[in-house]
Formats: sequence, C-alpha cells, structure tokens
Amino acid sequence: MSISEIATTTSAILQGLGTVLTLFFVVLVASLPLGFLMTLGTRSRVAPLRWIINAYIYVMRGTPLMLQLFFIYYGLPFVNDFFKTALHSAMVCALIGFSLNYAAYFAEIFRGGLLSIDRGQYEACQVLGLNKIQTTFHVILPQMIRVALPSITNESITLVKDTALVFAISITEILYYAKAAVTRTGNVFPYVIAFVIYLAMNTVLQLFFNWLEKKMAY
Repeated sequence: MSISEIATTTSAILQGLGTVLTLFFVVLVASLPLGFLMTLGTRSRVAPLRWIINAYIYVMRGTPLMLQLFFIYYGLPFVNDFFKTALHSAMVCALIGFSLNYAAYFAEIFRGGLLSIDRGQYEACQVLGLNKIQTTFHVILPQMIRVALPSITNESITLVKDTALVFAISITEILYYAKAAVTRTGNVFPYVIAFVIYLAMNTVLQLFFNWLEKKMAY
C-alpha cells in the first residue's frame, strides 16, 4: 500500500476508536466500584448474600464474555417488554455485559488484596478507636488497592483487547473498520494498522499504571 492509502485506511479505522474508548472508560468506572461492593458482599455475615454473590462470580468468570453478550443482546429482549425497551441498542447491551463480567473479575482481585492484609491491622485500628468506615477507607482500602493494582492493570489491558468482541453484535469499532478495509482493498495490511492501534493504546495504559504504581509505592 502507498503512503496515501495507508493514511486513508488508518483514518477510516480510527473511526472505531471512539467506541473502544467509550467502552473502556464506562466499563472501568462501572465495574471497579461494583466489584468492590461484591467483595464486601462475599465477606458479609448474611449467608444467602454470600452464596448469591459467589455464585454470580463463579458463573461470570466460568462462561465466555461473548456468550454473555449474545445472551443479553439476543436473548433478554425476548423475555418481556421491559428488557426489550431497556436493551434498546447494541451499545447498551455491550456496556451492561462488559460491566457485569469485569465486576466479577475485579471482585476476585479485590478479595485477594484484602486477604493480603494482616489481621493485626484491624485490631490496631480498634485499639486506636477507629470505626469500621474509618478503618476501611483510611487504612485497609489504600493498602488493598496497592496490592491489587498490578492485577487491575492486567484486567484493564485485557479490557481494551476484549472491546473487539462487540464486533459480534454489530457494533462498529476498530476491528469492524479494519475488516471493511481489508474487504475493500483486498490487502491484509489494515489488520496491521489495527494491531498497531491496539498496541499503542495498551502501551499508554501500561505507562499510566506503571506511574500510578510508583506513586502509590511512596
């Protein structure tokens, strides 16, 4: 391909960048706090609540994300009119599906972070007169995030790559435009361009989390 053709193809593929970034940021903002709430739920003294949340995490982590997207996009609208109205677009289905799926993974990451904190720190907070809220947000949570951050980084990078799955429910993102360019030009080079775009996004993301890890280390 010539330089002008590469520039034109890159410009066409970048039309899907907005979709990828929207999915990434919305899902991350939704799934992180939801995952933390699930982690707290798994430590609840209410046994039925623990069972329900643990079962949910087991199902979401044990089945393919694409299958979950298909179920939400194609299956739920047939259940009743409420789902047909609520799930009015493929993008809404994708945001819900990704958020619910990644919340389960983040819940396990946060659970591992909490388990790494020595029980003595809880006792020390009681001795100092801190209540449960103060202990959680001023002592436990900062340490948990520091321990969990490398795993959160890995999941965030995976999220960027997984956004390509929405191609399966007819959402136009980077891979969609790359495939269209390959069909139009008869050349596989647009896939290389898509490869570079995904790699560049994840490089920026990795650099950001590396900076964040160093900052939290102090």
